[in-house]
Amino acid sequence: MQRVAIIGMGPIGNRHADCYRAIPGCELVGVCDRIAERADAASARTGVPAFYDAAEMLAQVQPDLCSVTTGGYEYGSDHYEPTLQALEAGCHVLGEKPISNDIAQAEEMVAVASRKGLCYGINLNHRFTMLTRIAKEWVDAGRLGHLLFVNMAMWIKNPAESSPWFQLKALHPHTVDVMRHFCGDIEAVQCFVTKAPGRSIWTTAHFNMKFVNGAVGGLTGSYDIERGHPMERCEVAGTGGRFVLEDMFSQLTFYPAGSIEKTVITNTPFGGVPEKRFEDTFMNRIQRFVEQVEAGCRPGEIEGSGAEGLAAQKVLAAAIESVERGTVVPVR
Repeated sequence: MQRVAIIGMGPIGNRHADCYRAIPGCELVGVCDRIAERADAASARTGVPAFYDAAEMLAQVQPDLCSVTTGGYEYGSDHYEPTLQALEAGCHVLGEKPISNDIAQAEEMVAVASRKGLCYGINLNHRFTMLTRIAKEWVDAGRLGHLLFVNMAMWIKNPAESSPWFQLKALHPHTVDVMRHFCGDIEAVQCFVTKAPGRSIWTTAHFNMKFVNGAVGGLTGSYDIERGHPMERCEVAGTGGRFVLEDMFSQLTFYPAGSIEKTVITNTPFGGVPEKRFEDTFMNRIQRFVEQVEAGCRPGEIEGSGAEGLAAQKVLAAAIESVERGTVVPVR
């Protein structure tokens, strides 16, 4: 039985709570938020004690596993302190993305987890769908042949005005992670940015990337487009064929090289894969983290790990530097 606590009880924290309550072998034992009304509301809804201080909760309920679902500036500034508190308390930690908007802090979080032998994952839920798993199996089996390029796009309307780099830091941990998941480490990046009328921050960006394995890639993202139709698309191509993955769980199509036939796997109400909503990706990711913890996985074996979240942020840091310097920047 995994005793679970959650730090940060906004909408995402409550979604984590619902997932843990639905997973056999998990017991939610505490919820915490600095805003008392949020903690109290989550407590009333879930029937577990409310806390307003993370250290106090960790000491009192002594959880085995802790979700850190705080937000803050650029959605990531409030992750550092509670993550270290939970790790120091001996908890395995599943954190929300981005891991941190400060690279040095993210490096420390990953290092502390490794030193303590604790599992540390990030909610990079876009890689935790059945269609993504199938696509990754195709890549690993060599079905695409020698990898050549990857094109990725994601768009969603977000009117918030934060830092100039809010869209890059908050939206693209997901997209960069998916690209790295299929094509490996990114060696260098060049980024261009623009904004919609009336916006004061950079809200649309395009990245050019070079991967360590020689593949090239392009990523386009925006906070200026309303959702409605699919909001995400990933295309990976090699000498043996290519696939297109829409919304990570809606539809996967494989186009073999030199053939007019194709393979289409569609998520429909009448069959196909289990995920019917984006919310289901949270359950997939959280359940997988619990499974790996219970199986005694070593920290380095965790899928969607803190180290992978850090790698994505380093790509984004290089992209920001590219905009500022107007040149290609190596990923350090």
